[in-house]
Amino acid sequence: MKNLKYKLRILAPAQRELEEIALLHLELVGPNSARKITDRIYSALELLQTSPNIGISCSDKPLKLDGYRMLVCGNYLCIYRLIDDIVFVYHIVDGRMNYPRLMNDLK
Repeated sequence: MKNLKYKLRILAPAQRELEEIALLHLELVGPNSARKITDRIYSALELLQTSPNIGISCSDKPLKLDGYRMLVCGNYLCIYRLIDDIVFVYHIVDGRMNYPRLMNDLK
């Protein structure tokens, strides 16, 4: 059994983004691809419950100073922050996009 120390909270914007990613994969490749990418992202996020610092610090200075980190999952970046014993996931974005612009709501 896993020794979970931290709670994981996927906030509404991140949940919507994950659903959009799944829909895109469903439309372009099919249901197996949609299921595979969502399972892969959820599995990566679950790692944060035992090792919340496995992600890298955000390169954007204000985000970095506020403790935001990025967990890389294939082409996707999961933007999160540890507060007390809770890992909050704020966004799940395609790393090939201009994602710093999408993070303006965190600044």
